[in-house]
Amino acid sequence: MRKGSRPKTTGTPPRRPPSFKTLASIALIGSLLLAGALRDNSPPQPTATQAGSPPGARTAPRTAPNSPGPAPLPASDPVRIRIPAIEVDAFLTRLELDAEGTLKPPPVTAPALAGWYADGTTPGSRGTAVVAGHVDTPSGPAVFHQLGALEKGAEIAVDRQDGRTALFKVDAVEVHAKDDFPDDKVYAGSARPELRLITCGGSWSKSTGYQANTVVYATMNAVK
Repeated sequence: MRKGSRPKTTGTPPRRPPSFKTLASIALIGSLLLAGALRDNSPPQPTATQAGSPPGARTAPRTAPNSPGPAPLPASDPVRIRIPAIEVDAFLTRLELDAEGTLKPPPVTAPALAGWYADGTTPGSRGTAVVAGHVDTPSGPAVFHQLGALEKGAEIAVDRQDGRTALFKVDAVEVHAKDDFPDDKVYAGSARPELRLITCGGSWSKSTGYQANTVVYATMNAVK
């Protein structure tokens, strides 16, 4: 992700950017330590039909500007994320930036834990919320190992501290190269509650690790 940019999640004034390239690199540590052992259980990659726009496009997946949907919720920290299609049921921790503006990932000692960018939008509120997690760690596949297998229309449920559950529908699943990460597309502001799930993906090698990030785009379509 380019220095000096920041996800425009809510339309608020820019602050320092989280860098998901480093998240992907840290998520790779387990694979490097295992010296390729996980290649027999490599994470799935999304197909072209799962994408929201043609390869190379820099705009967000197209949706009708006045699509009906639930009203945005007030801010409330998320505590849990559930994705039935890929058997994810994980607690969420707050993710913050380090001194260099890089997003600190969940600890590799907790592979089943995901995290949300706590300086941004809370899931279910107006804007674009960001949740990140490891694809694998030294102990094996991690919370978002199957993220690339999600299909359009799949449901994502985020439980919040206020007792409400924000339900999101997957609009697209894409892979973006780490050295050409489309900030404007992934972090585009929105008048509706939207969600991005991010982990590492793409090709893998022992010397360089994962070459890309898998990104899921989703929009809130119900509240419980």
